[in-house]
Order: sequence, then structure tokens, then C-alpha cells
Amino acid sequence: MTDRTFAERAEALRQRYRTTLGAVPPAVEDRLRVARAFGRLPTEEAFTALRHVVLADNPLGDRVQQLVHFGQLLALGRADPARIHARGALHAGAGIADLIGVAETALITSGTPSYALGMEIVVELLPDDCDRAG
Repeated sequence: MTDRTFAERAEALRQRYRTTLGAVPPAVEDRLRVARAFGRLPTEEAFTALRHVVLADNPLGDRVQQLVHFGQLLALGRADPARIHARGALHAGAGIADLIGVAETALITSGTPSYALGMEIVVELLPDDCDRAG
């Protein structure tokens, strides 16, 4: 595969992530580096295509999908991916109150560590002028 062909195909993958999350996660860039070095771009394309089908053709819609991802990742204790999907939820139209609701639900379903992680992420995403509600 030529450098130009790889670059064009990789950019198409990046664009799918920008559309969904508003940015390309560092892990995606890492996988593309591996794909380039070892000729595995078709694997990454297949993974991204499946991800797109499951997320885009889903009755939950983008906003709810991102909130579900956020909650599942809190439950698993996966801080960095949870941050990505919290930002993705905001990108898809969720609000800070939605993220707080997910973190509170995580307290019941997954315990204090999940809730604490969720609130840590919420605090990171608060606007600078947000000291209190209302």
C-alpha cells in the first residue's frame, strides 16, 4: 500500500471518530501506528466499521449511546476511556447534569469507586464559571 493510500484510508477512520466523539482518541492513533508498521490497516478498518454499525444503527441515538458508554466504563474503572466518552456525550448533546446522573447511578450499581471516578471526570469538564447550580 502506498503512503498516500494509507494516509487517505487512515484519515477516513479518524473522521469517523471526530464525528462520533469530537476528537480522535490517542488509542486510535496508537492502533493506526501499529497498522501502518505491520500492514494491518484492514483490521482497523473492519473494527471501525463494526463500531460504526453498532453505534450509528442503534435505537438509543448518539447522546444516550455515549452516556451508556460513560457509565459502563465507570463501572469497569476505565478512567481514560470514560473521559473520552464523557466528552463524546457532551459532543452529542448531553449536559453536565446527564453525566452527574450517570455517576450517581454508578454509585448504586458499581459502588463508591465508580461514583468517585464519575464525579472526578464531571469536575474536570465543568465550565470555569460553574461554581453552583442555578
